Amino acid sequence: MGDAVLFQPDEINAGGESGAGEGTGVIEKLLPRRSYLSRPPVANIEQIVLVMALKDPSPDWQLAGRILLQAGREGLKVLCCLNKVDLVDKAEKNSVSAMLEPFPYPLLFTSAERGVGIAHLRETLQGRTTVFAGPSGAGKSSLLNAVQPDLALKTGKVSDKIGRGRHITRHAELLPLRPAGFVVDTPGFSRLSLAGLKSDQLAGLFPEFASHLGRCTFRDCSHIHEPGCAVRDAVTAGEISDCRYRQYRFFWKELIAEER
Repeated sequence: MGDAVLFQPDEINAGGESGAGEGTGVIEKLLPRRSYLSRPPVANIEQIVLVMALKDPSPDWQLAGRILLQAGREGLKVLCCLNKVDLVDKAEKNSVSAMLEPFPYPLLFTSAERGVGIAHLRETLQGRTTVFAGPSGAGKSSLLNAVQPDLALKTGKVSDKIGRGRHITRHAELLPLRPAGFVVDTPGFSRLSLAGLKSDQLAGLFPEFASHLGRCTFRDCSHIHEPGCAVRDAVTAGEISDCRYRQYRFFWKELIAEER
């Protein structure tokens, strides 16, 4: 999905009609992809809107981290939507904000139910090709309906039994936006592989590490256990989120285990 092609339409006959019907023709060439995500499988997108519900269901920060790594590998812009802000009180919202501080991606608190943040989200989507990603039940389709009601996407509720959203969106779909742009609404998922990523590439996909890389005592510092690690010092100083660093450690150990 999302591939750009060279398309040769069927010739129009003397009667003003094409031989095989309107919109028919031949795909002559598949053009090079500018970006590609394996899950959801979509090409040539420019940005990801990562949608996580603050409640119902509870946010899955590890999944969020995996999606952000995928965005980083493809050099995509990111907007993190913390949705269903209407379901939490001010103290809960402030707690999440404090946990994520400092965070290297823009954050937007939203509520499809009450219209919070929708104008900002609509502006962010204009003129770009965007994929919405996140777990089932986070409210991706509801947000898109709020941005453009005539999309009329199906929405559902979180299951009381399993505490997760049901898969209302069954497949990824490329949708046109007015006055310009496209958006891909995707099925929710709960697991995302780091296949193809090496442990020594991981630090480069954490933007908040960038200004500290190269300042460690050891050139090949893993930022896990070596003395004189500038990244760990930045975590201690509050310059890097402890939550994000714990994600880094978790993913690094996962990749090391796979490499062994």
